[in-house]
Amino acid sequence: GNIYWTDHGFNLIEVARLNGSFRYVIISQGLDQPRSIAVHPEKGYLFWTEWGQTPCIGKAHLDGSEKVVLVSLGIAWPNGISIDYEENRLYWCDARTDKIERIDLESGGNREIVLSGSNVDMFSVAVFGAYIYWSDR
Repeated sequence: GNIYWTDHGFNLIEVARLNGSFRYVIISQGLDQPRSIAVHPEKGYLFWTEWGQTPCIGKAHLDGSEKVVLVSLGIAWPNGISIDYEENRLYWCDARTDKIERIDLESGGNREIVLSGSNVDMFSVAVFGAYIYWSDR
């Protein structure tokens, strides 16, 4: 198995084996302030949230290839990100818009607001079965 993480100081996404060996950078270009990542090993996808000059939700293969932006409009401070493996949906929470939204993880289409609050400052989101969990600051 592998572990993936973002390095906010160097604006990288890296991967290594669980024991720390074979560490390497998979995405280093086009990242400004990556926040959270989610991995779909079965489909071979990596998703991340980006807070930088151009906030977005990104997607790439696990080796960093075929990088695309799935969401770039109506997004400000995307924090946590989570995959619904049964429904093939990608969820994220936005600390600026105070929303949890979701999209189709393959196409980025069918965008929906799942929850909208006020002054919530959402930090993380998780999906399990029919339930959505989130934290705020």
